[in-house]
Amino acid sequence: MGGHLVTVATCSLNQWVLDWEGNLQRIVESIHLAKKAGARLRVGPELEICGYSSLDHFHELDVYTHSLEMLRKLLEDESCYDILIDVGLPILHRNIRYNARAILLNGKILLIRPKMWLANDGNYREMRHFTPWMRPRETELFHLPKILQEIQGETHVLFGDAVISTPETAFGAETCEELFTPKAPHIDMALDGVEIITNSSGSHFTLQKLDVRLQLIMEATRKSGGVYLYANQQGCDGERLYFDGCAMIIVNGNIVAQGSQFSLNDVEVVTATVDLEEVRAYRSSISRGLQAATSNAKYQRIQTSFELSPEDEDTDIWKKPTLPRPPRYHSVEEEIALCGGCYLWDYLRRSGTAGYLVPLSGGIDSCATATLVFSMCRIVIQAIEDGNQQVIEDVRRICKYGKEGELPKTPQELCNQIFTTIYMGMSKQSSAETRGRAKELSDAIGSYHVDLDIDDVYEAQKKLIVQTTNFEPRFKVHGGTVQENLTLQCLQARIRMVTAYEFGQILPTARGRPGGGSLLVLGSANVGESLRGYLTKYDCSSADINPIGSIDKADLKRFIAWAEKKFDLPCLHGFLTAVPTAELEPITQEYVQSDEADMGMTYAELTVFGRLRKLNKLGPYAMFQRLVHDWSADREKVEGDEAPFYTPRQVAEKVKRFFHFYAINRHKMTTLTPALHCNDYSPDDNRFDLRPFLYPPFWKSWSFKRIDMELEKIEKRREERAGKSKETA
Repeated sequence: MGGHLVTVATCSLNQWVLDWEGNLQRIVESIHLAKKAGARLRVGPELEICGYSSLDHFHELDVYTHSLEMLRKLLEDESCYDILIDVGLPILHRNIRYNARAILLNGKILLIRPKMWLANDGNYREMRHFTPWMRPRETELFHLPKILQEIQGETHVLFGDAVISTPETAFGAETCEELFTPKAPHIDMALDGVEIITNSSGSHFTLQKLDVRLQLIMEATRKSGGVYLYANQQGCDGERLYFDGCAMIIVNGNIVAQGSQFSLNDVEVVTATVDLEEVRAYRSSISRGLQAATSNAKYQRIQTSFELSPEDEDTDIWKKPTLPRPPRYHSVEEEIALCGGCYLWDYLRRSGTAGYLVPLSGGIDSCATATLVFSMCRIVIQAIEDGNQQVIEDVRRICKYGKEGELPKTPQELCNQIFTTIYMGMSKQSSAETRGRAKELSDAIGSYHVDLDIDDVYEAQKKLIVQTTNFEPRFKVHGGTVQENLTLQCLQARIRMVTAYEFGQILPTARGRPGGGSLLVLGSANVGESLRGYLTKYDCSSADINPIGSIDKADLKRFIAWAEKKFDLPCLHGFLTAVPTAELEPITQEYVQSDEADMGMTYAELTVFGRLRKLNKLGPYAMFQRLVHDWSADREKVEGDEAPFYTPRQVAEKVKRFFHFYAINRHKMTTLTPALHCNDYSPDDNRFDLRPFLYPPFWKSWSFKRIDMELEKIEKRREERAGKSKETA
């Protein structure tokens, strides 16, 4: 029968797409760490051999060939024997591409288990690359290629939906999305007596998503009982996404082990010792037994004599079940700081560049981007102090200004080596306050700072118009038209973009960095501005990467308020209290440009519009129908209600204005800088939010006419009600 105490391991790996040997090295290291901890079963992330975000590379035969070649190396490695291994890779079976798991033991393949329910929402495009296995609890034979036949000693292995049976228990696998489906495979597996379930995921970060993920995983075994091993990718593997790890082990709905959500460790293994008798006791209810006895969902069991819990280990009194622990969560502010910092470090070290450059405007958005880089530096310095050899090696390779081999000792020292801030002012538009805030922030975080004015370049470009057309454009405050005003604002914005890239390319050489190199330019357009189109195409919103591109203004403010205290940066307070302004128009005694006045809506309203458009899937008419209630001036205010109070006509105007500007500016999303994905209402046209970028005029649209018809009915009813109230009074 075997023992009942089983040590199991799951992990988070920082894989990189198509980094074949690097990915294999991290897989092997995780197996070694699992064995060292006494584990007899190890599960890893989804598609860990090739890297999850290989995307359209999955159409290339090389990916399948190289995946099998790495699998062979793993099977040949005797240091990975004496442990059951659940590893993820793409498989080509009978000319069909599958996202699959291979279950290995002592150099042999026990089963290839294809994914049955593919993720195909939001950032996920698995149906573009793979075909799901649509035959639950069925198997067939997979013809092994010659490179695996030699090792297997056979020509075929089982392929399909089955489970592994050991002398003392049985375990089965489900993959990522399958957990999120209404009838997840673990339900039928549990009813068929499977006691350990592995889940290999490629689940990316969004703000507060961990709460939902944890609830689902805990619920998976709270109802059915059992041991659940969750593995996940961690880090940036070459895309806009950050995979937030958090490998965990759950027993009967209770967490017994939880890994880090954000880390610079390339390999993190989480282990726990579980008592199978606890699972059996938990499943002893009559109703559960009746459902199990009448279930027709029976799995083929692949038998192995390998023991997960050798019987003699039950006499080891030093071995005991791992105790439950409360789940560990981060606040929104911590998630922004940690996710942004870890993502930026992965991107920098893997890009081979010399550092980052941020155009500082003196406003809160570019301040947030700079603070995220400083957060990255804090995380890196902590990793150095913790002895992380990979981080130490990367820092020595990137930081070349000091003595050879010398490591920076503070975040500010590291910041000065790899981070440049640049303030690009205009004598009439830029205020002393924004220039001062930019310099103060740079001094506080230690960045290499450049302060310059672009007046000469601006005047030279403006002169081209005058000389060519004999027409001199003027700002609105000087009597110019809207088009003249926009032309002059966009001219400044685009000069700043060119200047940022110019300095990004030459500064490492100008500073005497050995080998020169270039800086990656970071963008600072928040999600609301992108959604509304409140940015100039090819201005400083155009960059190599944008760490705040899917974070809204409210969350950015919360992050800066938190960082002011947590990072001991009192200068951040000035950014919080400043009025958001683009400073693209001349400042006069009567006029100072304001972002929210320009947009005709507040940042808070933009967040509501964005969520209703994307998450609630509302068009103009449906959004008006929703907000005319949510923002009603006639509603009774209750505690926690922070929504504005508007008349139905004001709501209609707001909704129409949003959709009008959204439609005419949608073309800007086609060139939007790749942004770290943090919110589920990101307007990223290239991956996440697929929409047209040429719309009919919304002011003439049927949906706007329907709003007007609905508004007329509502206003008529309000008038009738007001009249009755007067009569009663």
